[in-house]
Amino acid sequence: MNTEHEDLVRLANTKMPFGKYAGRYLVDLPEAYVLWFKQKGFPAGELGRQLEAVAEIKTNGLEYLIRPLIVTERR
Repeated sequence: MNTEHEDLVRLANTKMPFGKYAGRYLVDLPEAYVLWFKQKGFPAGELGRQLEAVAEIKTNGLEYLIRPLIVTERR
């Protein structure tokens, strides 16, 4: 598996660690919430980079490409 694919799989399987939507997959966060982070500033580190990617994914309607990468029984 290449690094980009591994990053996408990790993104698909990362859950929000805090706040109102704690425990939800990042890709399942409401778009308005993700765009709020974009306006206010993403957190530092990997979570911020992942939320930034989710903002782009949601803005472009590409969630359907990420959801199949979730490796849990939820699918």
